[in-house]
Amino acid sequence: MELETILLTGGGGFVGRHFAPALRAAFPAARIIATSQDADADENFDITDRGRARELISRLRPDICVHLAGVSAIGHARADPARAWAVNLQGTLNIAEAILAAAPDCRLIFISSGEVYGGSFRPGLPLAETAVLAPLNLYAATKAAAELALGAMTGDGLHLLRLRPFNHTGPGQSEDFVVPAFAGQIARIEAGLAAPEISVGALDPERDFLDIRDVCGAYIASIRTIGALANNQIINIASGRAVKIGTLLERLLARAKCRISVRRDPARLRPVEISRAIGDAGLAAEILDWRPQFGLEETLDTVLNFARAQHAARSKA
Repeated sequence: MELETILLTGGGGFVGRHFAPALRAAFPAARIIATSQDADADENFDITDRGRARELISRLRPDICVHLAGVSAIGHARADPARAWAVNLQGTLNIAEAILAAAPDCRLIFISSGEVYGGSFRPGLPLAETAVLAPLNLYAATKAAAELALGAMTGDGLHLLRLRPFNHTGPGQSEDFVVPAFAGQIARIEAGLAAPEISVGALDPERDFLDIRDVCGAYIASIRTIGALANNQIINIASGRAVKIGTLLERLLARAKCRISVRRDPARLRPVEISRAIGDAGLAAEILDWRPQFGLEETLDTVLNFARAQHAARSKA
């Protein structure tokens, strides 16, 4: 499939900042348009603006639209439910409706989340794409609702691929997420900006973690393969392995340059916590020929070193 134009929404977010350059490197002959609400984006774009979505899609007529834009942190969604629904559901529908109206041959790759499985994780087994959607938090509910709405739109001719990435991290991720939260605190302590005590939430839950570079690789593999996939295909992007949150903390503390004590912080606990959440990535291996390439230790190093560089600079300011 020869690609002339690829539209990437959410290019200014954590994943988008890593994915946009990877996309340009993978498809050098294509026109890559990354949107965000940042002034320096290729296109300044708020997905909640339905008219702007129609104008953008009509003008660009992309071959592929990778839809990353959204409220991505569970805490942010819980703090402002109206915005989470407006962005993650209605904003997604704005994109899909614009594609159907103005670029019906465009293939939409919707970046959902492994969080949509929610309560289906309770038995503790790796979940395949056939598992029931049972979201347990508002963020997951918005993603599941968007998935279902888009799936229904395939009956109207929408060309759709749904990807469900599990936990992923890397340099530049917000401290709303667990690995950069630990790394940021360690880096501030090392830089003399905080007392030698780290605040943590629940440490017993087990999660399926990926390096951001592997996630970007999976998205690129999906673009290369999308012409051969069934419409409305669903694919997990996961490692298939579980790691305790406490193990992540131990490994990061082992890298610290000073002794650090640990304090439990009730404010960091989730209202509903699943003990073990793992994805079955067999389908990604089979039809995308994708497997994770980066190990957990290397990922932790990149996140901690990024945090150290940030806070060392601040300590000298």
